[in-house]
Amino acid sequence: MSESKIAVAAIIVEDLESAGAVNEALHKFNRLIVGRLGIPYRERGVHVISVVLDGTSDDISALTGRLGKIEHVTVKAAMSKR
Repeated sequence: MSESKIAVAAIIVEDLESAGAVNEALHKFNRLIVGRLGIPYRERGVHVISVVLDGTSDDISALTGRLGKIEHVTVKAAMSKR
């Protein structure tokens, strides 16, 4: 069994049309979400979302992988070593 890890995912949504797919993915993995902060950066025309996660490496990778496949969305994650 894989050990639970803490992670933070940084998500940049460059087209508001993609926001529905992002929210759908986050909802599907909501059991991993500890907290979420979304900031509309109007001057740059993007939305930035920071999500704190607690789950297995596989689950966190599955979520970030799914988010990364959404058009006009960039995601990067940092995961704890333990």
